[in-house]
Amino acid sequence: MLAKLTIRKYLEADWIVTCKIHDQARPLELAGSCDARGFVPLAEDQGDILEFKRCVKHVACIADEVVGFVGTNKTEVSWLYVDPRFHGQGIGRKLLQRGLSQINNKASTYVLEGNSSARKLYESVGFKVIQQFDSKNNGYICSVLKLVQ
Repeated sequence: MLAKLTIRKYLEADWIVTCKIHDQARPLELAGSCDARGFVPLAEDQGDILEFKRCVKHVACIADEVVGFVGTNKTEVSWLYVDPRFHGQGIGRKLLQRGLSQINNKASTYVLEGNSSARKLYESVGFKVIQQFDSKNNGYICSVLKLVQ
């Protein structure tokens, strides 16, 4: 299936589908790290919308269907989500590689402690955990890891 995978720059017309991908994948990301009540749909989270808009974004497509996206802001990988129907197929890795190509210096990211698949992906390309701390996600405490490359 990855032979049909393409990655292109994000277009404003991708907003609805990227929100849908985020909203389907975010509860999986929160599991084991944060109270599920901390979930807020992307289109309703003003802080996340502003952060999203500041990022350089790319989307992964199979045929004409957007199946994931990555966003970077300066030296940080701020967004990396894949439609759960396509997990485990290397799409996240391809998106991460594209995102890292936008960063010229040492990259960083934040991962929820219980998100073992994301942590494994980042560690497989040289990221290391440098800090663990508690933070709040929409009022609910989460355990967060800061990783740097």
